[in-house]
Amino acid sequence: MKSTAMILVFAAVAASGCTGLSTASNGAMGGAALGALAGQALGHNTKSTLIGTGIGAVLGYGIGNEVDKSKARY
Repeated sequence: MKSTAMILVFAAVAASGCTGLSTASNGAMGGAALGALAGQALGHNTKSTLIGTGIGAVLGYGIGNEVDKSKARY
């Protein structure tokens, strides 16, 4: 399961560099990747990895969405 999680993390990190996406989308993907790494590092199990992925995605999207709003305002 660890190898599958790591492949998903690397895919999310690689996709977060895509230029056609909004900052919110990139933030969600990057946050999910970092959250998965943090969850695995802290819990050493699949459940922790999935929880970290979810929390990271939500936080990354929220931050990216605020950046998008700020860019649209100016």
